[in-house]
Amino acid sequence: MSTLFSPLSLGPLTLQNRIVIAPMCQYSAHDGLAQDWHLMHYGTLALSGAGLLILEATAVESCGRISAADLGLWDDASEAALGRVLAAIRLHSPMPVSVQLAHAGRKASCALPWKGGQFIPPGGGGWQPCAPSPRPYTPGDPAPQALDAAGVARVREAFVDSARRAARLGFDAVELHAAHGYLLHQFLSPLTNQRADEYGGSLENRMRLTLEIFAAMRAELPAGMALGVRISATDWVAGGWDQAQSVELAKRLKELGAAYIHVSSGGLAPEQKITLGPGYQLPFSEAVRKESGLTTIAVGLITEAKQAEAIVASGQADAVALGRAMLYNPRWPWHAAAELGAQVDCPPQYLRCQPHGLKELLRLGGRR
Repeated sequence: MSTLFSPLSLGPLTLQNRIVIAPMCQYSAHDGLAQDWHLMHYGTLALSGAGLLILEATAVESCGRISAADLGLWDDASEAALGRVLAAIRLHSPMPVSVQLAHAGRKASCALPWKGGQFIPPGGGGWQPCAPSPRPYTPGDPAPQALDAAGVARVREAFVDSARRAARLGFDAVELHAAHGYLLHQFLSPLTNQRADEYGGSLENRMRLTLEIFAAMRAELPAGMALGVRISATDWVAGGWDQAQSVELAKRLKELGAAYIHVSSGGLAPEQKITLGPGYQLPFSEAVRKESGLTTIAVGLITEAKQAEAIVASGQADAVALGRAMLYNPRWPWHAAAELGAQVDCPPQYLRCQPHGLKELLRLGGRR
């Protein structure tokens, strides 16, 4: 029997299989509002047969967007727009859906990736980014504004408010984004956090904001709603955030009731040195899982069914997240099920596509 296609519990949430669709920014929102593109994009992925769909990084305040086209969940209008997308998914797919709540920090106010991704100053249509310390991401760019005590409190409450909105909409889970060089990662890493207050200096202090936000969100969310965290396990830069610190953070998150930890890496500093290859981040997910005991999702150049099966069967992670592979092939779980002798949910409109000899591959997956 395939381990990849066996059930997995993420705290109160049970997945039918261990394939997770990773959050991937679409840069297609207007003033934070989800558009028809999101209906089409997420509607397609929700019919893929994966165990969990995590929506893209969704900003908790306007100034926390990576770009002006980022999705948001900070007011009634953005809540209603995202609710329209979730409602459409619910009508036709039994797949659990999560939303990743995020704040870009010093990596905010940027052009779209396909337009260069460079920083856009306030005078050119952008806005003033904030950060733990006044250190820009790219040398030569203006310094971000260092958050004072009131700013830290504002950000913390913004995450909590967005979590309340996610619960009101009926998401199955929330993922707190503390990876890829965005604001919470900036607080975690000594490379970007040079504060002299209770949020800077020691590991305990640098973890403080992430743990405070997580605890406050957990207290506001219903008991039946899973809350996980995505981290970068290393900055890939000497003297930065690393695996040992990630393990300690995972242990603390487990104590606070984290349902899982989603282990990525990098994104904090342009000088990072990464050796890419299939599953290149697996040593981090394996170490975090074994040393913290927290349920772990691995991600990063996981593209083949047998590769994914080996990862979960060997204990390198409890689940695998796919991003680019799902964009390239939105039916990846169908093909993996065929290869591994398993089954996936399928809407009745698609049942006729079952090829001869694979009648057991697709099972009827009705409405929730």
